[in-house]
Amino acid sequence: MSRHRHHDRNTTGPSQRQLRAGELIRHALVEVLREEEIHDPALKGVSVTVTEVRLSPDLKHATCFVEPLGAGVADAEVGDHIDEIVKALNGNAKFIRGALGRHIDMKFTPDLRFRHDESFDAASQMDRLFNDPRVRADLERSDED
Repeated sequence: MSRHRHHDRNTTGPSQRQLRAGELIRHALVEVLREEEIHDPALKGVSVTVTEVRLSPDLKHATCFVEPLGAGVADAEVGDHIDEIVKALNGNAKFIRGALGRHIDMKFTPDLRFRHDESFDAASQMDRLFNDPRVRADLERSDED
């Protein structure tokens, strides 16, 4: 048996290389979105957090998960415009990709696709469920057993 094992390409998660490159791109993307002036009415005055970047195995395609700041706040103006903001980012993806290429040192600058990060909504929903009086009563009852 050889000392080197060949890993199955259908592993359950991203490779170390994908994770490192994703973090590199995420940090650079934050700088690009902060520094560059993107001329789109949907993005005017909007701050966007890049929560995660997932890369394809060949590192040529990046899915960027974003959360507009204030989107989870009930009285924030941004909350109703999340789809417009993500659409505007995707519409300006080529411009953002060009600016990103000047910030990173990779063989290829990946194509960018922006998606809204739904994890904040899911966490908020879980908090509401755990704070429901009926669920709380069940949790406290199971703690006593």
